[in-house]
Amino acid sequence: MSKRLQNTTFFPPVETALTEPNGLLAMGGDLSLPRLLDAYCHGIFPWFNPGEPIYWWSPDPRMVLVPGDIRVTRSLAKRMRNAGFELRVDTAFVDVMRACGAPREEAGGTWISEAMVAAYSRLFDAGYAHSVETWHDGQLVGGLYGVAIGRMFYGESMFSREPDASKIALVQLARQLQQWEFGMIDCQMETAHLSSMGARTLPRAAFVAQLAELVNLPHRPGPWTFEI
Repeated sequence: MSKRLQNTTFFPPVETALTEPNGLLAMGGDLSLPRLLDAYCHGIFPWFNPGEPIYWWSPDPRMVLVPGDIRVTRSLAKRMRNAGFELRVDTAFVDVMRACGAPREEAGGTWISEAMVAAYSRLFDAGYAHSVETWHDGQLVGGLYGVAIGRMFYGESMFSREPDASKIALVQLARQLQQWEFGMIDCQMETAHLSSMGARTLPRAAFVAQLAELVNLPHRPGPWTFEI
């Protein structure tokens, strides 16, 4: 049984997370800035449906992308050069979150509630959360958002309104993070889509060990401007 959080920011050890459902660690608490930062520093993230308690997760294994391992196919590279996309960073954070939370054909609802938007907006205002946005003809057509602490980036969600729009955002993010010497992009759960772009799984113990080093490296606060 997962642990119910009290009115502190302390989480139980991630090794105590359930194996079924994979990674469920605790429930309850709140989405305050200190609690979210403490969670991410320990490899824990919130994921719950509207109307449910807040569930906190630390799955094993963990899907990660080392920035230098990003895989770009020839067709994607051609589209990046010729399709007329424009990349922006940290200019439409809430719009990206809401686009990620819009209902999709393969899912009946969304876990990105207004409470989540408000909580991650506070992270954004504090310089920890970021959006990478793909624009076309002045319209937001794809992107992603996540959280950065030290030299660690935690990817939260992506969306596309045009083919490859979210992939392009991820490629540009990975290239910039490599230049900034970030160690990992957390992708949370394994998917074929992310595997095709170079992501791989790590045992939770290895993930947490690397995380402990990366979050203590100098932080790059937002809003970001990409240099590549």
